[in-house]
Amino acid sequence: MRDLKRLAVAVIVLALAACGREPARPATPPGVAAATTLDFAHVDHYAAAPLPAYFDEKVTALDNSPASNPADDRVATLGRVLFHDLRLSTNNRTSCAACHQQRFGFTDPMRFSNGISTAGTTDFHAMRLGNLRYWQPGTMFWDRRVISAETQASHPLHSVVEMGWGQNMGGIDGLIRKMSATPYYPELFAWAFGSATVTEPRIQRALAQFLRAMVSHHSRWDTGYAQVFSTAALNRALDVDLPNFTAQENRGRHLFMAGVDQGGAGCAGCHLPPTFALAANARSNGLDAGETRLFKAPSLRSVGLTGPYMHDGRFTTLAEVVEFYATGVRDGPALDPRLRERGAPRRLALSAADRAALVAFLKTLDDTALATDPRFGDPFRR
Repeated sequence: MRDLKRLAVAVIVLALAACGREPARPATPPGVAAATTLDFAHVDHYAAAPLPAYFDEKVTALDNSPASNPADDRVATLGRVLFHDLRLSTNNRTSCAACHQQRFGFTDPMRFSNGISTAGTTDFHAMRLGNLRYWQPGTMFWDRRVISAETQASHPLHSVVEMGWGQNMGGIDGLIRKMSATPYYPELFAWAFGSATVTEPRIQRALAQFLRAMVSHHSRWDTGYAQVFSTAALNRALDVDLPNFTAQENRGRHLFMAGVDQGGAGCAGCHLPPTFALAANARSNGLDAGETRLFKAPSLRSVGLTGPYMHDGRFTTLAEVVEFYATGVRDGPALDPRLRERGAPRRLALSAADRAALVAFLKTLDDTALATDPRFGDPFRR
């Protein structure tokens, strides 16, 4: 239905152009204009942003976007407002962006995040958000406890620690009443969905679209890989020296991409280039002995912009992370087979120079373009 509407609009535009007249651009409603910098006549593009050639069908096959939530620039723009809005918390003190900060790769430099009060913190470290759309099967949170980005989107709203809308505060109905009383949400929902009604499923759809639009592809690794990529090359030229890398970075790249039997560290077996999102069949990484939980990790894109690392933020630096994989993996029922060797946790024989090279390579995945892209920045007039 939405595609038919767009087709009708396109026909009208062409007809008016043929008559020498420009169609009237939509005006930003006063309530939206007073609260935000959005311009309804010039909507940012989220739905069809251009991607590099190596984001081809092998990558799009991993996209977890459901058919029930087709990409739409207006809906994603609403998601941007929701993501940054302090008023979505009970006391107007926090937002999604407070824990997922753009300049840090959409994570938090704190080990655990504060929500509505400094008296409480989250149970897990805030995950980076870039390229979450390329994780299959699409489950979210470190412990994979929800089935999709849509379902995940409103969990922080219900949390008494994060956004505060527990039953004592009226639950999600209390939040919807608050949003409906603002001068901008009814107008935004009418613009995005065709009616001013604020509902939790609509909140979920908008936030999920905004999150999935955070596609990272502007790192130094991307710049180099674009020059050597070939579908006909062995392993799509992933283990080819990149012309813009130092010798140390190329050594780290080889260690990351090559399997252990090829003299590498086998990292790419779980963290799949070019998205560097986790493989669908990955299990847990042996942080603790006897672990039974299956953890999910975020994409490694922008991993160097800030620590800490792991679900509980136990490591402060990337050097500690590499050291863990070299010497610290513990056995347990959930351990990934790729981290096991002859029935025991794998120990990688990495020299100090090789460990430093791996860290250097990981930092080439930092995407400063995504970390500064105004499409994902705060739209509010503060």
